[in-house]
Amino acid sequence: MSATFSLRALTSEDVSLMHGLLDAFGEAFEDAHTFGTARPDSDYLARLLANDHVIVLVALEDERVIGGLVAYVLPKFEQARSECYIYDLAVLASHRRRGVATALIHALQPRAAAKSAWVIFVQADYGDDAAVALYTKLGVREDVMHFDIPIVTDGLPERKTAPS
Repeated sequence: MSATFSLRALTSEDVSLMHGLLDAFGEAFEDAHTFGTARPDSDYLARLLANDHVIVLVALEDERVIGGLVAYVLPKFEQARSECYIYDLAVLASHRRRGVATALIHALQPRAAAKSAWVIFVQADYGDDAAVALYTKLGVREDVMHFDIPIVTDGLPERKTAPS
């Protein structure tokens, strides 16, 4: 296996690489069902990749996606600035411990700054020691709570599922 990889920011022209990233997320997160079963069509993915508030970076080895991240730029009201949230970040198990995740985050930093972000934030699950170690190396830890609040329509909570 080659020890080199390259990074690429995806555009609306890179839908096939986005599919590769979704496959990689499914494998890395051991959740192929979520990342493959109800996958959006190519037009939807192209529109999302064209969105100025979405940043998608992939790590490639021999043109194959071996990892990547999806981040969202969140404009703020209290000041004329934004925050950047890393929603998904994963590297295939066979390519971990080679600096791929760190390189992805470093590549995100100037892109987030160019979109007026003053900070990048990410959450990690308790027990995900590798992620906690990575994020601790790169930033300051804050202990917060996360809540999922259901969407309510006509007074009845809807199930937490992706729209069809």
